[in-house]
Amino acid sequence: MKSNTSNIAENIKKYRGKLGLSQDRLSKLADITYNTIIKIESGVNKNPTIETLAKIAKALNVGVDDLIR
Repeated sequence: MKSNTSNIAENIKKYRGKLGLSQDRLSKLADITYNTIIKIESGVNKNPTIETLAKIAKALNVGVDDLIR
């Protein structure tokens, strides 16, 4: 069974890919650091804050629940 963390990372990559966004572009749209995006997607940051997830979700036009399921 996959961990919740890899689900978040995989979901962000999936939705980012659908929109054709680079990690850098997503970081600017979500108003969070590029490093934060890299850390979340690579699984280094296993527990991004709900605020961070909300910003990413908004930038990707999805709900926070879409990122964590």
